Amino acid sequence: MIHVVLYEPEIPQNTGNIIRTCMATNSVLHLIEPLGFSLDEKHLRRSGMDYIKDAEIHIHKNWQAFIEQYPSKHYYFMTRYGHKAPSQFDFTKEKGDIFLVLGKESTGVDKHILKDHLDTCMRLPMVANARSLNLSNCTAIVVYEVLRQLGYPGLSTNEELKGEDFLETLSFD
Repeated sequence: MIHVVLYEPEIPQNTGNIIRTCMATNSVLHLIEPLGFSLDEKHLRRSGMDYIKDAEIHIHKNWQAFIEQYPSKHYYFMTRYGHKAPSQFDFTKEKGDIFLVLGKESTGVDKHILKDHLDTCMRLPMVANARSLNLSNCTAIVVYEVLRQLGYPGLSTNEELKGEDFLETLSFD
């Protein structure tokens, strides 16, 4: 199971997009308070669309409460201070749940937390003068890298809603 952990997210549209990603990939979303928005905010609902009702979302009072509930050796941190790309980690070797931790838009994950997990800090490769990418984009990239390595367990590679052969049978007459 993949768990996406947002450390003190600030922008509702990013969190809404991440809710969609988590629902579509059967990943669990954890939100670490304080949040920079209300979960009732219309921007969150709009970007999360109708996926919010189908997503598994847990809210935690703070980082300490989260790690007490989910003590794990499988935390991976997306940070501008990481030295390896997500593809340089072998997620197939993990026995148990994988927790992907991403920080708030303004400052990321608290540096004290990162310092304790230097071996599992990762960074998306980019040009030298780019500080970061959008939080929801980073989340999608790293979730799909883990899924790629694991063979996309439980996910469909076919269009299920309109039918697997929708394009083949489409007529323009």
